[in-house]
Amino acid sequence: MTFINLAQYLQIIDRSWRGQDGYKVAQFLSLRHEHSRYPNYQQEHPESLVEKFLVPGIDELVTFHLKVLYYLGKGDYMEAYQQQSNMVQVFAKIFQSQKEENWSLPIMYTVCTDLRLVAQKAEKERFRATEKPGEILEKAAECLMGCFRVCAADNRSGEEDTKRLGMLALVNQLFKVYFRINKLHLCKPLIRAIESSPFKESFPLGQQVTYRYFVGRKSMYDSDYKAADEYLTYAFENCHRASRKNKRLILIYLVPVKMLLGYIPSKKVLEKYDVLQFWELVQAVCQGDLKLFDQLMEKHESFFIKCGIYLIVDKLKIVAYRNLFRKVYLILNTHQIPVESLMNALQFLGQDVDLDETQCIVANLIYEGKIKGYISHQHRKVVVSKQNPFPPLTSLS
Repeated sequence: MTFINLAQYLQIIDRSWRGQDGYKVAQFLSLRHEHSRYPNYQQEHPESLVEKFLVPGIDELVTFHLKVLYYLGKGDYMEAYQQQSNMVQVFAKIFQSQKEENWSLPIMYTVCTDLRLVAQKAEKERFRATEKPGEILEKAAECLMGCFRVCAADNRSGEEDTKRLGMLALVNQLFKVYFRINKLHLCKPLIRAIESSPFKESFPLGQQVTYRYFVGRKSMYDSDYKAADEYLTYAFENCHRASRKNKRLILIYLVPVKMLLGYIPSKKVLEKYDVLQFWELVQAVCQGDLKLFDQLMEKHESFFIKCGIYLIVDKLKIVAYRNLFRKVYLILNTHQIPVESLMNALQFLGQDVDLDETQCIVANLIYEGKIKGYISHQHRKVVVSKQNPFPPLTSLS
């Protein structure tokens, strides 16, 4: 951007606002635009100058924006957040007053995204001061909900100018907040609102990919692996091929879900997106090698915890149990497998279990449908079905 002084900057915004050019106004109100780096835009008290050039409404937005730049320049993220929050609340009122038009949607996307980003920085600053974690982001979410309600309240059926087209972008911003502060239960009404929207298929593809990524993750945490697979697969397949970082992020959650459903990921794909941590795990699970499984869980513990998938990946151990017991069944070649034989196999692979604990593992596998049969407690044997005693996991999903 060629450097322009503050007066020229305000004139551009004035023309763009009067011409209802939402994209241009959004650009010059963005904290990520080039103008935000210049010190002359960092104004602590810009009111008098702004009022000379701009009409009521947009003048408040620009005033708050310049104040945000001022406090960011000072490194005061808390005050910058307060000013950005004021800006979003003022915008919500302006947006609500703009009847039967939605040209301001790009402005909403920009100011709301910036609010979340500034809130994250303020949260870190506040956290160092030992305040309540997540409080600032939660307040930012309440502010974002103000804009969401304006969009959701637009009951007009016309697709071109309805504010409801802005709902998904806001839902994605709210998801990012709720996942960060670990309040996933707040996602449920938002998901319901989008799933029931007549414009569900009209949202931009990029927004739909982000939405399905988060809904897929939530389904995964809710142990609804079939839904998680559906949402995450859509996100992965429709994410732009150039967005390798995002595709890798989706894959980190998709792989353990696929494995729980009995699908084996390709080594080539894991290698391509630099998530080979899963490949050794795939081999351990497929071979029923519990000793290797435990070693890998310990080896990659920090990676799994950081990604928030440790507990999900740990559930793959039940699949490893199933595969080990299938090996014992094939070796013994009998439909009446002594529990002691299963216990010996577990102990050989480093598992500290007794007969009762082994029976509990078998009972869980039978309950989940991973083994067809029953436990004869009298004879201490697992009696498995003569037809398909170890059903393919894919048939259970």
